[in-house]
Amino acid sequence: MSIEFLTLLVFGLFLVVLAMGLPVVFGLGGIAVVATYFLWGPQALHMVANRTFTNANSFVLLAIPMFIFMGCMLERSGIARDLYSMMFKWMGPVRGGLVIGTVTICAIFAAMVGITGAATVSMGLVALPSMLRYGYDKKIAIGCISAGGALGVLIPPSVLMIILGLYTNTSIGALYAGGILPGFMLALFFIIYIFIVCLIRPELGPALPPEDRATWREKFLALRAVILPITLISAILGSIFAGAATPSEAAALGAVGSIICAVVYRAFNWPTLRDALQITLRLSCMVMWIIFGASVFTALYTAIGAHDFARQLLSYMPGGRWGVMIGMQTLWIIMGCFLDPNGIIMITAPIFFPIATSLGFDPVWFGVLFVINMEMGFLTPPFGFNLFYMQAVVPKGVEMTDIYRSIIPFVGLQALGLVVCIIFPEIILYLPRLLIR
Repeated sequence: MSIEFLTLLVFGLFLVVLAMGLPVVFGLGGIAVVATYFLWGPQALHMVANRTFTNANSFVLLAIPMFIFMGCMLERSGIARDLYSMMFKWMGPVRGGLVIGTVTICAIFAAMVGITGAATVSMGLVALPSMLRYGYDKKIAIGCISAGGALGVLIPPSVLMIILGLYTNTSIGALYAGGILPGFMLALFFIIYIFIVCLIRPELGPALPPEDRATWREKFLALRAVILPITLISAILGSIFAGAATPSEAAALGAVGSIICAVVYRAFNWPTLRDALQITLRLSCMVMWIIFGASVFTALYTAIGAHDFARQLLSYMPGGRWGVMIGMQTLWIIMGCFLDPNGIIMITAPIFFPIATSLGFDPVWFGVLFVINMEMGFLTPPFGFNLFYMQAVVPKGVEMTDIYRSIIPFVGLQALGLVVCIIFPEIILYLPRLLIR
């Protein structure tokens, strides 16, 4: 059977399984097991066990549950509430100040937790009611939280970058360093957009009335809220970039630090710890099973000639190697609308990364572009995860169509950021070359 026919058959079955509502892991892993059996016989099934065992013994994967636990503990410790209170006092008198402050808090949260859900849910519960109460337009308020929360996959410590580094043999420390400037650049894009829009149309983000504004003493006292977050961020990223700790060891440091933060905020108790552990277990198991299933699927597709087929297919793209690059980015944008980013990594990374490297592109640069692309995927309908996180926390009267409309300008800004990073690769590569290489 030709590779073309096998590709249509395997991916066609995968789409059928997804349409039936089965989880991604069963679609990837189940199809891989069945196809392996019929292509090479039962003696080839040992590959399934070997791939799963190899992945399960990866030291890098230890970082995933610890970063997830850190995010869960920080979400429940009250840090988000205090950070928003600080931004409320400092930015409230400015038009659009509460939205600008919310994006800033999301960027700080992203540098602490490494996942999108923590900042999105926390700010949806803390900041959104406040902004709506003071007359902010619901679309700009919802959009800023959805987009700001998505920064968690780009600004380190990012769980998605750990998985990407594992499956592409790319330095996780270099990916972390490469994500810093693009992450804060996107946050700056969001802030500039909000400032300009609210300057032109003040009714979208009115300044706080004088009676609700804080005194200078209250403003400076509120700055205490950033001490613990900055300390935790410095400890995690500083230990990685200084070479004192691997990402897994830094994740353990972050997990302990999140418990200390909860103790300081007097939020550490048995219900908090139990809830954090339960969510960590559930999310970690989901990620691990996707990794196991997708690795088996990747091994199957590689064995039947995926690399040669992908190179041949992409060679038809006009524009030489840059045409191939644009083709891969476009495919990722489309896949991001329908699939989980972890699944996209497993399906495409083992194929696309060798092609990109053979064409002379830096793997760290290419990897960070992928993460920016997946950040867009968290916002793009119909299956953007942050859209569903927001749906769970918005007040009554806010429809799903309102959430979809709210993210349109922010997805455009993310696309702009992707284009800027493609045109100016040093935005991504400057810090890795300075800190890692």
